[in-house]
Amino acid sequence: MSNSNGSPALQNARETAYNGLQRLGPVAENVKNQSAITSSEFRNLADSRTTPNKSTATGQPLTHYHSFFYNLLSWENPRATTISFLSTILFIFAARYLPALRWTFKVLWMTLGVTAAMELGGKLVLSQGLASSFRPKRYYTIPREALESSLEDFEQLINFFVIEFQRVLFAEKPTHTVAAFVASLISYWLIKFTPLWGLSLIAVSLVYLGPLIYISNQEFIDHYLENATNVANAQANQLKDLTAHHTSRATGAVKSYAGDYTSMAQSYIGSARGSTSPKAANSGATAGPGSAPAYTSSDFPHAPKQEPTMGATSHQEQYENSEFGGKAEPAY
Repeated sequence: MSNSNGSPALQNARETAYNGLQRLGPVAENVKNQSAITSSEFRNLADSRTTPNKSTATGQPLTHYHSFFYNLLSWENPRATTISFLSTILFIFAARYLPALRWTFKVLWMTLGVTAAMELGGKLVLSQGLASSFRPKRYYTIPREALESSLEDFEQLINFFVIEFQRVLFAEKPTHTVAAFVASLISYWLIKFTPLWGLSLIAVSLVYLGPLIYISNQEFIDHYLENATNVANAQANQLKDLTAHHTSRATGAVKSYAGDYTSMAQSYIGSARGSTSPKAANSGATAGPGSAPAYTSSDFPHAPKQEPTMGATSHQEQYENSEFGGKAEPAY
């Protein structure tokens, strides 16, 4: 036994195993340390769900999910954020390529089939069902406290999206509104030829990697954003000054034309009044358009001054017997 234990082959095997364990020692220690750091970051991420001191423009308090998502997407806990990002990507691919719903129904019918077979087989062979023998004394129920806590947490999550949508819609931060506009416009064109899972993949990548790119190049991006803002403000001020200049010129021209036309109208009215004489205005001899014509008494026939003659049978006899028939002057 001693010779076999002390053989060179066995001794070499022991040394090889020992050396392997020595090499695995630092690796195992490193894995242990990384696991501890990752667990610590997940605890920090869970503890970050506190209501922030900031409020909305309307004075409403924010939800604790504002702090949670800010901590998650700002990469303050890089390992936790990386695992969350990769998990989301894997979930999208799994929903696209794996028949999860079919597998769920398969597991369900197999489980119920085995349970039914055990129960019926036990009653036929042992006169006692096998599945019913594993039945607990009391069925599991969800405690009311846990249910209320879950509902409250779900309410906070829903309100987070509702509040953020309204803050973007009513331009509480114009940069966020512009970014949302660009994202929705690009999505409108991409959805025409990109499947839903592809669009979800792009959106998740932008949400997670966008803040990381900004944090890694913050000085460079802030410098160019500041320059772009200054250029935009200068162009806006120049356009404002140009608009004000042209507006003032147009206003002055309109006022000048209005004054000229007013003076011309006043001069025309004054000349028309001066051309009308007082004598013609009083006598009415010069009748203007639409005025009544002037008549004299000679324009009308004379009325008869005597009774008609008896026995006259015509208008001619009546005239001859009248005072006008004797060539007498008519009496006025």
